[in-house]
Amino acid sequence: MPFVYMLLCADDTLYVGSTLDLERRLAQHQAGEGAMYTRRRLPVSLFWSEEMARIDDAFAWEKRMQGWSHAKRIAYAEGGIGAVKGWSARQRARPREE
Repeated sequence: MPFVYMLLCADDTLYVGSTLDLERRLAQHQAGEGAMYTRRRLPVSLFWSEEMARIDDAFAWEKRMQGWSHAKRIAYAEGGIGAVKGWSARQRARPREE
């Protein structure tokens, strides 16, 4: 089954990827056989994952999340799409009306 996932790296950064076999891909990352980004930041651990219906859906979410800030990735992992709905730099910079 296809997955989109986030790994927590040794330097506290989050790596986002997608795969058809999450266990195999996690083992590759941990063995230093994954992306260059994670090879330089070992050890890594699975921070979050979500199963998708299709691999192209997982890949699309991977690309979408790669553009997100660290804080937004954490918020999404902890609270889902509702936690980041409307999250953008422009909206966060606006003063709140009370």
